[in-house]
Amino acid sequence: MKARITGVATYLPEQTLSSAEVERRIEGYVPYGGVIERLTGIRLRHVARDDQQASDLAVEAARRLDHGGVDLLVFASASQDMVEPATAHIVAAKLGLSCPVFDVKNACNSMLNGIQVAEALILSGAHRKVLVCSGEIPSRAIRWQVRDRAQFVDSFAGYTLSDTGAAVLLTTDVGRGIFYREFAADSTAWAIGTLPGGGSAHPRDPEYSYFRGDGRRLKDAFELIGPDIFLNALKRTGLSWDDFALVAVHQVALPYLHFLVKTLDIPREKLVVSLPEHGNCASTTLPLQLELGGWEPGDRVALLGLGGGISTGVMLAEM
Repeated sequence: MKARITGVATYLPEQTLSSAEVERRIEGYVPYGGVIERLTGIRLRHVARDDQQASDLAVEAARRLDHGGVDLLVFASASQDMVEPATAHIVAAKLGLSCPVFDVKNACNSMLNGIQVAEALILSGAHRKVLVCSGEIPSRAIRWQVRDRAQFVDSFAGYTLSDTGAAVLLTTDVGRGIFYREFAADSTAWAIGTLPGGGSAHPRDPEYSYFRGDGRRLKDAFELIGPDIFLNALKRTGLSWDDFALVAVHQVALPYLHFLVKTLDIPREKLVVSLPEHGNCASTTLPLQLELGGWEPGDRVALLGLGGGISTGVMLAEM
């Protein structure tokens, strides 16, 4: 028995912000016009309405799938409605579900880890139809008042992020499904990129409610881990990238995507480059590329994840 991905859906809020509009909205320091798009390749990102929560974005995506008969709901996202209770409860209530629920959180790898957990529970026989969903609203943690260059650089990651929802449905299958997965982490690098507020370290100080990060150090940290986790997936399965209809790669900036693609020797035609028109969609990036990409039942897809903390992951599946 295998766990097969039988449905993928995303929700993209109608409101968008261009990189030029983001720069105009920032009060204080911006080094020069066009710096965000030039450094990242991002033209547009999505912005949720003020009355929408992370759960709402997940619900909008989930409603586009046949979630009847779901016996487990996993909310897998970097964002959350509140610290308590688990956002999965809020999503389930809005969908009218009465199954068990819980949250999974691991930055931009949250959805990939949520699928990992769902697969394991299906293989164990504990569940047969699992809905894994995410609602990302990082726009609520962007710093719009910047005093100097140092603070602009520290806040830069927030200007790349996009509000999105995603849902992935997994069911049992005797033949097709997920056939390889591996995950790794270097937790010594956790402090490179953070959203510190709301936890026990900084429960109430508004100054800690903004994204902070050092893009160069984060890139260096991922390079230090190296590409082996992705290349080993091919070696251990005897496959090449040409055997996949689609290779979905987490995307934070075009220069790093180009570097990773060159390092892994992924054919360009296998990629869905979602970043320019949708921004960094955090944990919903991989489902978005699955929905945008061209694949048919029976095709193989590869999911390559990168997340703050830092962590990496790879999953190979026959759809």
